[in-house]
Amino acid sequence: MAKEKYSILNEYHLNRHQPDKPQLAILDLNHHILQNQCQVTKPHIHSFYQIIWFKAGTGKHFVDFNGYDVIDNTFFFIAPNQVHYFDDHTGYEGTLIHFNEAFLVKSESETDFFLRSNLFNNPYQQPYFCIGTDNEGVLETYISQIKREFENDNDFGRELILRNYLESFLIQIQRRKNAGERSSGHLPELVNEKRLQLARFVNLVDENYKKGLSIAEYARLLHVSTRSLSDLTGQLLSKTPSQMIQERIILEAQRLLLYSNLNVNQIGYRLGFDDASYFVKYFKKHTGISPSEFRRSVS
Repeated sequence: MAKEKYSILNEYHLNRHQPDKPQLAILDLNHHILQNQCQVTKPHIHSFYQIIWFKAGTGKHFVDFNGYDVIDNTFFFIAPNQVHYFDDHTGYEGTLIHFNEAFLVKSESETDFFLRSNLFNNPYQQPYFCIGTDNEGVLETYISQIKREFENDNDFGRELILRNYLESFLIQIQRRKNAGERSSGHLPELVNEKRLQLARFVNLVDENYKKGLSIAEYARLLHVSTRSLSDLTGQLLSKTPSQMIQERIILEAQRLLLYSNLNVNQIGYRLGFDDASYFVKYFKKHTGISPSEFRRSVS
């Protein structure tokens, strides 16, 4: 049975705009699902980052428009404003980690930036990673350390310690992801200047795709030439900068068509189209069907 349409504004927060309260949370997955089943099994978004560690259990997890198989020791990385939901299965064992961007990012180090951009905000790879049973011990240690620090009554330096544990946890996952890519014959997503530059462009597109910026304006924000930007996206993704901007607009249009009650004209205006009819033509040009046809096809 198809999911009923819910407003895209069905959004959850973690102590948003309350800096005196914890900006990091660690939860038992099974308990969270049982306590919030009506909410988590419906499409929703967060303003925070979410790591879902399915330690045991099989089923499906849905991110945007795709259902992904869940197997033991699978991680899902959900970025802010990314639509996702759980299936109806309540037998999962695992851990949830929630954190606001401001918690991890204090100095915008290249490592922090890359971890967020590669694990959580990369539309050109799958939103999950299976670590296998051989690697869970190290990660369990960090989970235990985070929980222990939360229980520590001495709050001196607590946020710094928790942030270091979280960053180390993410680095350990990235290492295992890189190792998996090497063993499968793919080059890992190494932290180098090209990868960082691409991540910055993806982030800029995510922040500005509704504004109609030109490729030259994006290049100027990145302090590179338009030729250098085109070479970068072509070499790493075999795409032009324009294609990446178009794909981000279409992704958001599809999210709104599938998960909101906005009409087609409202969606067009929300995405920065002054002329709703042009939005319809734009959507059909890049998907092959009209917005209304897309909405009907998945309803």
